[in-house]
Amino acid sequence: MAAQRNPAAPAVLSTRALNRATLERQLLLRRTVMPAKDAVEHLVGLQAQNVKPPYHQLLARLDGFDPAELAALLESREAVRMVTLRSTIHLHTAADALTLRPFVQPARDREVELFRKGLVGVDRDRLRTAARELVEERPRTPKEIREALAAQWPDADPKALGTAARCLLPLVQVTPRGVWGRSGQVMLTTLGHWLDGAPERVPSPDDLVLRYLGAFGPASVRDMQSWAGLTRLREVFERLRPRLITFRDGNGTELFDLPDAPRPDEDTPAPPRFLPEFDNVLLGHADRTRVIPPQYRGRNGNGNQAYGTVLVDGFLAAIWRLGAGTGPESGSGAAALTVQPLGDLGHADRDAVTEEAVRMLTTLTAPDADAYDIRFATFVDFG
Repeated sequence: MAAQRNPAAPAVLSTRALNRATLERQLLLRRTVMPAKDAVEHLVGLQAQNVKPPYHQLLARLDGFDPAELAALLESREAVRMVTLRSTIHLHTAADALTLRPFVQPARDREVELFRKGLVGVDRDRLRTAARELVEERPRTPKEIREALAAQWPDADPKALGTAARCLLPLVQVTPRGVWGRSGQVMLTTLGHWLDGAPERVPSPDDLVLRYLGAFGPASVRDMQSWAGLTRLREVFERLRPRLITFRDGNGTELFDLPDAPRPDEDTPAPPRFLPEFDNVLLGHADRTRVIPPQYRGRNGNGNQAYGTVLVDGFLAAIWRLGAGTGPESGSGAAALTVQPLGDLGHADRDAVTEEAVRMLTTLTAPDADAYDIRFATFVDFG
């Protein structure tokens, strides 16, 4: 009886191959002509703890990006800012927000347990109802929510009450917060109220896995769990296995991918990109070595301070911050930006980084500046 042939072992993808595949999915290998709304949807949202990072993320990815386009999506309520993945603020299309928030709700429910000592005697259903009534009467600041809830539960911890309300309810930051060129404090109402009663949608874990792979793959189960802030997604990947292909990384970890997804040659050129302090590509995997070299782990932040990231040849190579120009060209009409290389950058790379820095300053930071002062200098001592 002839022996049954074993299937071929999955191909091994090098770190550079994973890097190029991820950059291509993230629209960072080359700028793409695409409406901002389509880009936000493709990326399954934009990291948005702060106001400006979503605009920087799209500038790095889209050819001809105008910040007014993303601002208009927020003002028309076609996009919203709210807590979803990893319990952090993201900017999503309205349609995605209605699906993703229910998808991560189990994690938000578990998060409430972390504050249970401050919620002794608080009925969560009553808390949810009270908070909903508050923010649907009119948008409220987090401080107003805490104080109003504390008046009903004076023995509870106000911070725990506010956090529980944020976890139990899908609260959206209303405009003008997040709108380019405008300012506004955080004011919250429910997602459904902001979208005129649009109902949340039952999420399809299968669809979300496929979308994640389309934007972040090839990736492991643990990668997606880290991105989503969830656990127990293995069974979803196993259910989808017949529709997917698999690889291994250099450590032997199984990676899943869409059969027809792009996987460029690892030698494909990757131009420099300026990314904000929080960016999808930096936070989308449990194993981040496909973008952050091991020797630079933690170098795009220092304690609670995060810095902008510069990718060179597709990998973290420098950090950046606005200001700190010192030369005579740094007059009142000049826009200054400092780049701190984390290793050696050759002349060609510095020239390309400078060109990309000017592009960013011209579009987002100082379009009316008389000059641009781009400096390569140290501004963080990592010890």
